[in-house]
Amino acid sequence: MHFRRGFPFLEKWLLQEIFKAIGPAPLRFSFKEGQSMTPPGVIPVATIVIRDLRTMIGMMFDPEVYFGEAFADGRIEVQGDLVRALQAVYESWPSGRAGKSAYQKFTSRWADWQQKNSLRGSRANIHRHYDLGNDFYKLWLDSQMVYTCAYFPSPSATLEEAQEAKLDYICRKLNLQPGERVVEAGCGWGALALHMARNYGVYVKAFNISHEQILHARRRAAEEGLSDRVEFVEDDCRNISGRFDVFVSVGMLEHVGIANYASLGEVMHRCIGDSGRGLLHFIGRSHKGVFSRWIRKRIFPGAYAPTLAEAMDVLQPYRYAVLDVENLRPHYAKTLEHWLERFDRSTEQISSMYDPWFPRAWRLYLAGSMAAFRTGTLQLFQISFAGPRSTSIPWTRARLYTDANAITERREDASWMHATS
Repeated sequence: MHFRRGFPFLEKWLLQEIFKAIGPAPLRFSFKEGQSMTPPGVIPVATIVIRDLRTMIGMMFDPEVYFGEAFADGRIEVQGDLVRALQAVYESWPSGRAGKSAYQKFTSRWADWQQKNSLRGSRANIHRHYDLGNDFYKLWLDSQMVYTCAYFPSPSATLEEAQEAKLDYICRKLNLQPGERVVEAGCGWGALALHMARNYGVYVKAFNISHEQILHARRRAAEEGLSDRVEFVEDDCRNISGRFDVFVSVGMLEHVGIANYASLGEVMHRCIGDSGRGLLHFIGRSHKGVFSRWIRKRIFPGAYAPTLAEAMDVLQPYRYAVLDVENLRPHYAKTLEHWLERFDRSTEQISSMYDPWFPRAWRLYLAGSMAAFRTGTLQLFQISFAGPRSTSIPWTRARLYTDANAITERREDASWMHATS
């Protein structure tokens, strides 16, 4: 390590231990009055300024959680590009080390117990994240308030264009047909349900336990004259009843908890039986690992990002056949670029709405998520599937890449059906 002269022994030792924990990331750590440390042979991409000894000690024991807490509190400052700094850490982090110490295992298990995704626990977890206020999310999401990975037909597409493209991409993967009945588990602010009804002539029953989101979705349905085709239900998806042709879940599997995958599969089979089809869209991982304990603590309680193998536990017991698997990881990194840019432009407004801790914590969450998708720490999977008796499986994948004229014609057909029904 390279040190400045006069570096106190304790601080020097603590910084060495921090680098042992995170690996030789190309970062400069600075403490108090200019003492700094950098791994040998690297050009630092950013400087991490630590303001007190307590923070240094905490980072030695648990660098992820204590960095998050100190950054949000203002006890750590990142001089330089925050996303690049976090990418550097993810890329240098020793393989298999994250969350492996006895202390980290204990805190992870404690969080599992505190944030159980039971019927009651899920409602509390969702409330802490999604019921922060629609005005907050309006500041940095797209105009339809789609809070999941967008699909960019080209890197130059706007966020609005990419979210609209994602909604339609999902509909094409589902091979929706006019008049079908669709159930959506975890509907956000209602964009997908409304898109399906408006442009594909289907009937949708959408479930969500976020009160704020449901109110917004119902208002949109009424304004668009779609209340007769879309029903938004404020209830847990485990309480879904009725028969449907299609099951879809976008950005919800992360909140279910791996212990409840069997229950979700049972719900799906109850809804669409052996003849239905569906799609799961979710944040995942390439290998089993502990989901960010700081994000679970401060931003997303109860969250877990499964591997593809773990997600199969939802489908396999009922012999659902996987039709298509796609990884949209670069698209989520791009989505987060747009979100973070809009978030930064709205910092003054956000600061006036919440305490000073809040915008710093959320900026770290968005930047850290972008870095995770850029480096492959996180993935974004879409799995389309069908029951063993489904007769609606397309012959080719050509429908996924249909041109804009075909989409326009389908929308006109759906609009005509709605007008004459």
